[in-house]
This record gives sequence, structure tokens and C-alpha cells, in this order.
Amino acid sequence: MVWQDSKDLAIQFHRLAEKFEQKKYYRYAEQLRAAGLSVPNNIAEGSASPHAAEFKQFLNIARRSLFESVSMLLVFEETGIVAAQDIASLVSNCDQLSRKLTNLSRSR
Repeated sequence: MVWQDSKDLAIQFHRLAEKFEQKKYYRYAEQLRAAGLSVPNNIAEGSASPHAAEFKQFLNIARRSLFESVSMLLVFEETGIVAAQDIASLVSNCDQLSRKLTNLSRSR
């Protein structure tokens, strides 16, 4: 289920954000949590819509938040804030979820 996958990913972002807080990167932690939570929240909110077009719009917002999260992860990696091996599976999971969101949107 797409929502479940996005919720699991948000939890992974939350755990990574906790590591950022230990290094005193509070703003990065806050931003990563916000973008990560936006994905399942927009899927949930859109699923309550009686109109397919509106649901697709929320799925698009969720996908954009997912891309925002990946952008942050890549910047964190390149600046040495987090090691590549610590985010490799997260980036892969984001890619898979992005594909699922696209497929779900097309199926509506």
C-alpha cells in the first residue's frame, strides 16, 4: 500500500533526523521531518476527496515533497553531514515510492 510505504519512509526520516539533532543540526532535522511527513499526510488527505482530480493533485504534492526529501539527503551526503551508506537505502526507497505514486495517480 502506497500510504503505508510513505509512512514507513517518514519514520526512517524521523530516525535520521534524530541523528542530526545529536550533531546539533536542528534546522535540517526539522526540515527533513516536515518534508517526510508531508508525503503520507498528503496521500491521506487526498484519499478523502470525492474527486479523482483532487486526489491526483494531493498525490502530486506528496511526490514533490518526496523529491524535496531526496534533494536534502543528497546535499547532506555531499556536505559530509551523513555518510553515503546511511542514505543509500533511503534514496532507493524514495525512488520506489515515487514510482508507486506515479502509478497510483495514473490509475485514477
